[in-house]
Amino acid sequence: MLATACAAAREAGGLLAANAAEWRATASESGRDVKLVADAAAQRALADRLPEHPILSEESPWRGTEHPAAPFWVIDPLDGSINYRQGIDLCAVSVALVRAGIPVLGAVYDFARGEMFNGIVGAGAWLNDAPIAVSAVGTRERAVLATGLPLGQDYSPAGLAAFAEGLRPWRKVRMLGSAALSLAYVASGRVDAYREEGILAWDVAAGCALVRAAGGAYSIVGRIGTDPLRVFAHNGRLA
Repeated sequence: MLATACAAAREAGGLLAANAAEWRATASESGRDVKLVADAAAQRALADRLPEHPILSEESPWRGTEHPAAPFWVIDPLDGSINYRQGIDLCAVSVALVRAGIPVLGAVYDFARGEMFNGIVGAGAWLNDAPIAVSAVGTRERAVLATGLPLGQDYSPAGLAAFAEGLRPWRKVRMLGSAALSLAYVASGRVDAYREEGILAWDVAAGCALVRAAGGAYSIVGRIGTDPLRVFAHNGRLA
């Protein structure tokens, strides 16, 4: 199943890279939410390569039985759509397999760099063919946090002040514009933790599996489905 997920992500990523000039076009906009031609095109390419488990995705909230008891895929054909549109090479294809509500394997493909982050909980995690592991940083004062401002973010002065206050304990903060890549970077030790509130399952499921597979930990408040989640993932030392 991991090989299948990686192959599907690699194919969709190759198409995203090859068709960027055409696929960067905007398909629709609503407030802060932007849909690109790329989102639907990559969704079709990705879903066609996956076995017939139910699929949960931003582009089609369910393919198959809603909230199935059996394993199901959670996919994001293009995480970091605005980065892709703007020519910022921080975006990825994300594929997770979820069993009993828990992500058990993940593949996050950074097609701009040819980096395939992949892993199975309990078996290990890899960047392409090399094993990866979370960092050993032990305190927030020495740690780098990746975070973001999802669509559901409270942009009022009070909401932004509360968001900023939550960043104060960390040594450095990075906002990549891709939750999937942020979590892959936690898994590979490039950053030490990731936190975001109001994020959606397809953005984080594969990355959470990677973090666990690489020796880290995460907490998710909310059910993996279509509801916003609160996610905190880290190297296991920063809870």
